[in-house]
Formats: sequence, structure tokens, C-alpha cells
Amino acid sequence: MQNPMREMIEQRTSVGKYEENIKIDDSIIKEIVRLASLSPSAYNLQNWRFIAVKSQQSKLKLQEAAYGQPQIAQASVTFIVCGQLNAHKVLASTLQLSVDRNIMPSAIAESWVKAATESHDGNSGHQRDEAIRSASLAAMTLMFAAQSLGFDSGAMGGFDSQKVSEIFSLSEDDMPVMLITVGQGIKQNWPQKTRKPISDILSFY
Repeated sequence: MQNPMREMIEQRTSVGKYEENIKIDDSIIKEIVRLASLSPSAYNLQNWRFIAVKSQQSKLKLQEAAYGQPQIAQASVTFIVCGQLNAHKVLASTLQLSVDRNIMPSAIAESWVKAATESHDGNSGHQRDEAIRSASLAAMTLMFAAQSLGFDSGAMGGFDSQKVSEIFSLSEDDMPVMLITVGQGIKQNWPQKTRKPISDILSFY
């Protein structure tokens, strides 16, 4: 029996070389981000933000901040995936969308806002950890979203976070966590690299 999701996971590979001059329509970029935004987050904080870098001028600026890595200039678009540090401050309005649609009782929403405020307010370490977790989950979903629409992708952690923030005028609450290149990979990319055996990574208790 075919399982499209399992096949996507098994076929996914990290792409670092792309066909140049391949354009992705803004409507497709928006759909990729819409799907990525369906990722889980604590308290439904949705503490992420996405910057789609697609113009040649902006690609070159981002490439410089990413130590000259060529795939940024080659890819159709590179997403800067940010985690947001103070999302708990707007959680009430975020959850109200679900309350208005009768998905969540208002009392539960209020209790989540109270709990998130108590755990996040004034705790920069917890805010940072939560932002990284949420942005990482969203980044993985974004890669699968791109793959489902016929595009290849690659995750990048090698970049100067401060330079990226300065170049793209990010706020103090936006923390760049990861870059995701998206486009059409060329044949010279490696296939999926061999994984460790399950016995090395799984324990039962």
C-alpha cells in the first residue's frame, strides 16, 4: 500500500546545488509558508516568522552573511526562518482566532495565556529555547511543503545571525534560527546519506 508521506520522508535529501534562474511564483511561496505555519508550537504561540529572499540583490546580501555559500545565489528562494522571543505577549489575540471559531473555549485560552506569561515573561532563556523549537519544527514542515509542491530544499545553519538581522531589518524579537534554500536541484547532488542503524538511536524502557 502506497504511503505518500512515508515516501516523501524516505526520498528527501539535503540539496546544496540548484538550477539557476528558476523562478517560483509568489503564490507558491505563500502556500509553502501557509503549510509551514500549520506546525505545532507550545500554547499555539505560532512564534515564527518567515522572510522569503528571492531578488538577486537580496540573495547576494544574504550570501555574504552566510559566508559566501553558493546555494543561496543559485536557489529560487531562501527562507530565513525566525523564532519570535515575545510571542506570549500577543498570545491572547492569537488564541482568540480559535475561540471565535468555537475550536477552543475562552476559559482554556485564558488559562494558556496565563501559563505562557508566567513561564516566558522575563525569562529570556526560556523564550529563546521555545523560539528555536518552534522555528525548527516550522522549518522541517516548510521543507516537506516545498517537496510536496515539486521543489527541493536544503537547511543551512552556517550564517552570521547578527548580519542577517541587520541586513533584513529584523526586530529584536525576531531570532534567525535557520536558512532554508528552495528550488530545483541538479543531478550532481548527493542522494540521501546513510543513516545510523535504529539500534544505535532507539531505547525502550
